Amino acid sequence: MATKTLLLPYVMFLTLLHLVLGHGAVNSGQYPLVVSTWPFLDAVRAGWRAVDSGLSAVDAVVEGCSACEELRCDGTVGPGGSPDENGETTIDALVIDGVTMEVGAVAAMRYVKDGIRAARLVMEHTKHTLLVGEQASAFAISMGLPGPTNLSSSESIAKWSKWKENSCQPNFWKNVVPANGCGPYHPRDSLDLIEGTCSKDMETVEPRSSLVGLHSHDTIAMAAIDKMGHIAVGTSTNGATFKIPGRVGDGPITGSSAYADDEIGACGATGDGDIMMRFLPCYQVVESMRLGLEPKLAAKDAISRIARKFPDFVGAVFAINKNGVHAGACHGWTFQYSVRSPEMNDVEVFTVLP
Repeated sequence: MATKTLLLPYVMFLTLLHLVLGHGAVNSGQYPLVVSTWPFLDAVRAGWRAVDSGLSAVDAVVEGCSACEELRCDGTVGPGGSPDENGETTIDALVIDGVTMEVGAVAAMRYVKDGIRAARLVMEHTKHTLLVGEQASAFAISMGLPGPTNLSSSESIAKWSKWKENSCQPNFWKNVVPANGCGPYHPRDSLDLIEGTCSKDMETVEPRSSLVGLHSHDTIAMAAIDKMGHIAVGTSTNGATFKIPGRVGDGPITGSSAYADDEIGACGATGDGDIMMRFLPCYQVVESMRLGLEPKLAAKDAISRIARKFPDFVGAVFAINKNGVHAGACHGWTFQYSVRSPEMNDVEVFTVLP
């Protein structure tokens, strides 16, 4: 009891400043609880209204992520943003029920704007986990979601046109020719063999940090604990800007962009999904908490595992345990996550320094 008394002023200090230094943790108090990547305040408010009214954690993350899709948060969620190389916007989304461990997800979904609702339909009306591409679109429309709809916007088309004028730079290709222009692309080595040459022309290699940033590649990942103490997570994103068509990032991948287990807690992630999905950071976070690590240490450990292999990667996670203690960790950028709990009058934003 004495230890808790000594820690209380420190915890209150962190809460008031909303500055999480050294991946610090904050105890949110009582259920319910909603946590989201980034200052997506209206999305968190939507999730909070659902869970505070007595709806389930799954309902809360669906409502919250859906609000972000409608608002086109930062242009990186929902329709109208992140054009691929062909100028098209596609949607990735995921929902996990931490009670049953049921999962629904859609990836590279065309013509349907409601990603998180489509993911829930996969979870509740199929025995599958993930549907992709035009078949995911056909499924979502057959289950009553609006479509087909053009997911591009004047802003996304303008961004794509400017990129084309800049010789399609930067892009996600490597070891191809032309190295500094638009496609079609061919493997550099195979072209050398065909032409009987041994080309050693220098290729400008873009660092990954130039391809991934707050407004070029992002995800809303949301976790909720309902009044019964049950946990769910959801994600939605329109992926990486100027991605190669057909690319699927970490958004719809269980354990990468998000993970939840009712017995332990939850995690949400954002950043360079192509790198992060190789490490399943959110699964790592939850399993580390299962082994006894506090959220702040579990989050820091998951991020550091990636950074050791890819020092220039950009990404972040938040972690919450089943008691509502939350924390974050990041690498390559300053990360913010949003929280709403009963002790708060409104959504509060916490900042995590790299």
